[in-house]
Amino acid sequence: MFYGEYNHGIDRKGRLILPAKFRDVCKDCGIERFFITRGLDKCIFMFTEEEWRSQEQKFKNMPFTKQETRSFNRMFFSGAVDVMPDRQGRFIVPQYLKDYANIKKEAVVIGVANRIEIWDKKTWETFFSNSSETFEQIAENMMNL
Repeated sequence: MFYGEYNHGIDRKGRLILPAKFRDVCKDCGIERFFITRGLDKCIFMFTEEEWRSQEQKFKNMPFTKQETRSFNRMFFSGAVDVMPDRQGRFIVPQYLKDYANIKKEAVVIGVANRIEIWDKKTWETFFSNSSETFEQIAENMMNL
């Protein structure tokens, strides 16, 4: 559903703009509301409401008696906030999430199929550089699962 990599700045009001391609997908699919939260690898995860509910259900089915489950759920859900982009596709990213992802002014918004990820530009460039060197090996290992 969401694909591509887009560079955007955070404006003075702390808003980020959803890329035009993503807005087109949202318009076609009737998506108005998203949930954003702490992601992995120091990025912010952004889910459509439907995908959020699906993820939420998966986590609800995990045993809360396990310490790892409790810790993950606390980090994931305590950071969550719902957002509705305005007509120009802008939405506010809370400061605590920008701090978590180390986003100051420049962000990279990427589509990862069922979710969107928001990265600090320098963090993304480092991640991409490190991962691109091992991309083929990662693919080979994944295909052997």
